[in-house]
Amino acid sequence: MLLLLHILNFVGINYALSGERSKENTSFPIATNGQMFPWNKLRLPGWVLPVHYDLLIHPNLTSLIFMGSVKIEITAVYETSTIVLHSKHLEITSAAIEEESGKTQTDLKQIQVLEYPPHEQIAFLSPEPLLVDKKYFLSINYIANLSDGFYGFYKSTYKTKDGQTRLLASTHFEPTSARMAFPCFDEPSFKANYTIKIRREEQHIALSNMPKVKTLKLDNNLFEDHFAESVKMSTYLVAFIVSDFQSISGTTSSGVKVSIYVTPEKLKQAHYALEAAIKILEFYEQYFGIYYPLPKQDLVAVPDFQSGAMENWGLTTYRETSLLYDPETSSASDKLWVTMVIGHELAHQWFGNLVTMEWWNDIWLNEGFARYMEFISVDATYPELQVNDYLLGTCFAAMGRDSMNSSRPISSKAENPTQIKEMFDTVSYDKGACILHMLRNFLTEEVFQNGIINYLKKYSYQNAKNKDLWNSLANTCSEEDFTSGKCCYSKGQVAKNAHSYYVSAHFDIAEIMNTWTLQKGIPLIIVNQNKKKIKVRQERFLKGIFPHEPQWASMQIGFLWHVPLTYITSHSETIGRHLLKNHSDTLELDREFAWVKFNVDMNGYYIVHYEGNGWDNIIKLLNENHTLFSHKDRVNLIHNVFQLVSAGRLLLDTALDLTRYLRHESSNIVLLEGLGYLKMFYHMMERRNISDVTENLKRYILKHFKLVIGRQTWSDEGSVSDRMLRSDLLSLACDLQYPPCMQKANELFSQWMRSGGTLNLPTDVLKTVYSVGAQTIAGWNYLLKQYSLSMSGAEKNKILYALSTNRHAEKLKKLIELGMEGEIIKTQDLAALLHAIARNPEGQELAWNFVRENWNKLLQKFELASFSIRTIISGTTSHFSSKDKLEEVKHFFRSLEDQGSQLKITEVVLETITKNIRWLKRNLNSLKTWLLNNL
Repeated sequence: MLLLLHILNFVGINYALSGERSKENTSFPIATNGQMFPWNKLRLPGWVLPVHYDLLIHPNLTSLIFMGSVKIEITAVYETSTIVLHSKHLEITSAAIEEESGKTQTDLKQIQVLEYPPHEQIAFLSPEPLLVDKKYFLSINYIANLSDGFYGFYKSTYKTKDGQTRLLASTHFEPTSARMAFPCFDEPSFKANYTIKIRREEQHIALSNMPKVKTLKLDNNLFEDHFAESVKMSTYLVAFIVSDFQSISGTTSSGVKVSIYVTPEKLKQAHYALEAAIKILEFYEQYFGIYYPLPKQDLVAVPDFQSGAMENWGLTTYRETSLLYDPETSSASDKLWVTMVIGHELAHQWFGNLVTMEWWNDIWLNEGFARYMEFISVDATYPELQVNDYLLGTCFAAMGRDSMNSSRPISSKAENPTQIKEMFDTVSYDKGACILHMLRNFLTEEVFQNGIINYLKKYSYQNAKNKDLWNSLANTCSEEDFTSGKCCYSKGQVAKNAHSYYVSAHFDIAEIMNTWTLQKGIPLIIVNQNKKKIKVRQERFLKGIFPHEPQWASMQIGFLWHVPLTYITSHSETIGRHLLKNHSDTLELDREFAWVKFNVDMNGYYIVHYEGNGWDNIIKLLNENHTLFSHKDRVNLIHNVFQLVSAGRLLLDTALDLTRYLRHESSNIVLLEGLGYLKMFYHMMERRNISDVTENLKRYILKHFKLVIGRQTWSDEGSVSDRMLRSDLLSLACDLQYPPCMQKANELFSQWMRSGGTLNLPTDVLKTVYSVGAQTIAGWNYLLKQYSLSMSGAEKNKILYALSTNRHAEKLKKLIELGMEGEIIKTQDLAALLHAIARNPEGQELAWNFVRENWNKLLQKFELASFSIRTIISGTTSHFSSKDKLEEVKHFFRSLEDQGSQLKITEVVLETITKNIRWLKRNLNSLKTWLLNNL
């Protein structure tokens, strides 16, 4: 978004001080009772501010109804008789206002309530105007149903080992669902303190953001838990849970109590999360130089949870597979995932909770930072996980979206709840993380760290915008720091030990970074080398739209980035650096060089194209001695060359020629990247039933990677990287029906079945073994039975994926039916299930047709624009590559009108299908010929 809006924009100034409307605002909506509603905007007016919420919640887990009362301390910025706040699906039973006079409160005055559901707003009309700077207390009683979905205050269930169903109630408020649990000023800049009380039955416990301070015993076997007053925070971070969970606890070196809460029978799966949470929380306190401000941090595994996790302050909530680690069924990649998610949510305790974006257009300030801090924190606390290698994949995901015209700027306009939900995407998370990584590499680690500490300290318990971050990073040191030679940066001054390009020119961080956050897309750096000179120019990189086409030129207009280039040459002793601020520039080196490689270790967010014979030279170098380049540089080269094929800059033959050296590759991450493209082409051909190319690709992969496949053991030995390569390679080999793989997998599956599911197989090969076993009717039926009995979310994920690979339509239909019922297969897993079935050549039509025929039913389970709906849309359509399918998808989404046609994801999938069609048209014959020549 180019113009950042203040939440306290005081649009209410259009009202006279008495609260009457000005003549400029004559169009006001009608409330549910037929009266005129006194506010006509989606954003709340800024004339009344909350100071403190006193909230009482009483859920009934039998009737699934909850009663609530809230007393909100408010102050008026302008004299007004109208208080507008949020409420959704709450039945207000009474409302009153009282004012504080001296130390006493005057009598309660009943006030009129107006509701306007389209904006999820209610208005309270006070009999007397609220005066500026006086304390008032708004008291509201209400009743509501526990939500059926995954937002607001919702019900969740789990099954015990003996088949009993247990109920609990949990919250998920981000971004706009606190209003489903209590009437509130539900926007991030209306921060306040909270005192929460929860009523429950004796067999349950209650949790909230703060520690419990006391419990009162009431009549009817009821107890009322009182929690300490919270720090000042936004509504979306409030949380409470009523359940029968059990916990294990530990304490950090600074005295913070950390607890993991889970269903009783899964307590043994909580130990790794406790260890990781303590280590990472301690790391963040040291890294940010700010102690975690709450006395406790609870991490709760919620049985029904739509996303991965949620950072509620002091009470982070997780999908079970994002928190629990079972040594008997969790693989190396499961362990990495759990660690990264914990790192993400704990980073939010500073980025997002302590300092919150002012409005949702800058959600990347929360999510991009938390995504990036995952890598920094886990690298520091668990170096054996080698997480920095996986940052490359995060950036590839961002680039995939950003190289399409349907992308968006990191900071984008978002006003209504649907638009706000759509902001939680790969652009905010992954691109946000990658541009922060580029900035850290540009500024140096020390300057970057000092800058974000400066940012966090300056804006603690407040809200911030893009420019506040840039200002903090641009002023990281005092005069004393500068003169002492410390590595820091201040406008107009540069420390002597900072990167060399600092000295060559003073730069404006905001000016640089605005080119990355306020415009969409990704730059293509085109390199032309000639003796000692390197000519570089930048263009906007676009996949599926080629330079010779008429629309290409218009899509380049207005795009310019300030790109921190890094490069090495055949004679480099240090990394070369240059800030490219124009469309083109020339770098003159002090000696001639044989080759140049830009974007060293892929620390920058850009694609590189080497013109002339640049790519031929690189291919030759890789074949002669691939270790001339670091393993990250090799991954970067493989990624770039295939992206350039999609953009019409290179022939597919060139990209495939580059991969031929991979038979000599020893780096696991590089092997996975190269094989990933070959695997993608194989599945594309298989789905289109282009059988000759499918068969030749299979033969090529098995011929050229036979040795590395043969080296894989069916065990859990080796480093995390070794184990993840093993999982991927054996899965691919069995997918390609490689006889030794199929034989071993069938043998292990038979042993497992004979043991009644009690045999502990190596966790890294479970998914492969289950997938091979699922191809027979007996094996599929047995796996489904074990799925229903398993107490491990990690194992259930592997079984469900395996079940989705069966090639019989009736089996796949059965899975979808179970997912819709939500008993055996939980509703939370339906989106991933449909995605998996759509990847199956026998399931692609089935999944897509199901979505079309059941769209309204899906919207009853998942909110429009939710993560699940977007996964369902992209997962069931993005693999299509024919004009017929393109028209079918277009027609379906056009027919939806307000029920999905306006979603950004529909634009993305239509462009993706178009790109797939063009890729096939341009490259299919090349692929056929190249395979024939290389077999």
